[in-house]
Amino acid sequence: MRATTTTEQPSELHDPDHRHRDVRGGGARAAIFGVSDGLVSNASLVLGMEGAHPAAAAVRLAGLAGLLGGALSMAAGELISMRAQAELLARELEVERAEIARHFEGERHELQMIYERRGIVPETARALAAEMMATPERALETHAREELGIDPDELGSPVKAAVASFGSFALGAVVPLAAVLAASGTGAALLAVSLSAVVAALVGAVLAHFSGRSPWRSALRQVVVCAGAAAVTFGVGSVVHHLSGL
Repeated sequence: MRATTTTEQPSELHDPDHRHRDVRGGGARAAIFGVSDGLVSNASLVLGMEGAHPAAAAVRLAGLAGLLGGALSMAAGELISMRAQAELLARELEVERAEIARHFEGERHELQMIYERRGIVPETARALAAEMMATPERALETHAREELGIDPDELGSPVKAAVASFGSFALGAVVPLAAVLAASGTGAALLAVSLSAVVAALVGAVLAHFSGRSPWRSALRQVVVCAGAAAVTFGVGSVVHHLSGL
């Protein structure tokens, strides 16, 4: 009796439509956390002011100042840090380009050693290194990836990062500001708490989408963090109000 064998078809071994999320880029992460920062910081500021019971105009001014000050600070920090990082990486790329031009064989051997340390047999590693060093552009790109861990074509845009940081922070900060613009006193505080809780839960759910975690747990965690920060500042404002006799 002849044994029968079954052979898996390629479609059974791998789904060609399968796609991984791009988890290397920080754009989506930065945007979500920018919204979260804006929401938490301005909700805390507004509710801290409400706890001190000043005039409604003072609370609104504080909320507007918190939005603009925080968004501009985020944008400036992102612009400076991204520009410094881009300049540093560009400098390292120029150093690597010069090394390849001056010590071609040494750089080829270094690349071969990198491949061998990853388990590639010496003959294959030597051929692969020679192929990667075939042109100056490919050699630089390969050494940048293997030695520096960067992509020469993706150093980032400081201006785009700054604009994105400003917009995402402002988007979160406008939520509690809208509450104090629409109401005053206790009504403003309650509206700010309600709107901030809803948006915090949405931010948590979006984060869960990227991380694959439970949306309910992520939303609850975000609400608790926002509520905790706002409760502390509201308490401080209340203490200041009572101690100062306002």
